[in-house]
Amino acid sequence: MIPWIQLDSAKTPDGGQELRLKRRGTEFSIMLGTNELMNSRLSGSEEALAKLSCGRIAGHSHPTILIGGLGMGFTLRAALTELANDAGIVIAELVPAVVAWARGPMAEIFGGCLDDPRVTIQETDVGQLIRWQPAAWDAILLDVDNGPEGIVHKSNDALYSLQGLAAARSALKSGGVLAVWSQGPDIGFTRRLKQAGFGVEEVSTRTNGKRGARHIIWIATKT
Repeated sequence: MIPWIQLDSAKTPDGGQELRLKRRGTEFSIMLGTNELMNSRLSGSEEALAKLSCGRIAGHSHPTILIGGLGMGFTLRAALTELANDAGIVIAELVPAVVAWARGPMAEIFGGCLDDPRVTIQETDVGQLIRWQPAAWDAILLDVDNGPEGIVHKSNDALYSLQGLAAARSALKSGGVLAVWSQGPDIGFTRRLKQAGFGVEEVSTRTNGKRGARHIIWIATKT
């Protein structure tokens, strides 16, 4: 068995916890304590987040997409595959080390997608970009934590509150989509999406094709 090697670590935005980048052969893992946040072998549900979202805005010309959370780039790469050359994608990543890992140890996984002319990276809180301008985005994709019940950064909770969802709806163009990845279901969050005025679809997907853990993606449409 090839042992895991820790390549780097970084504090979470609140300074209270530590993210660790580990490698075993060609496999990468990002850990928070004993919790594995992501693994380079398990990308299915993050890719589904992009595919489902882009499918809903397929008729939009010059679409603008905001992705909250870079991670291992699964969602970004899937979005680039789905979107035409007239699209623009902004990645909001709050932890600078995650961007450095993408350009450094995990560069092979990212395959140069950060250099795609459609992509802009901003090392900032995705909530700030959501509040920045009304009717700015065709789609907002959130994969910033384990879902509405975050474990990495408690300030992420504001994104999933009624006030945060109202801000996201205001930030979307007509017919735009808010897509949210979660490790598991959350009845209260589904209720809040509806209260915020979204049309809501809840999709169950797996981490690895037809196998692996089941994750949840909410597709909330501004009607």
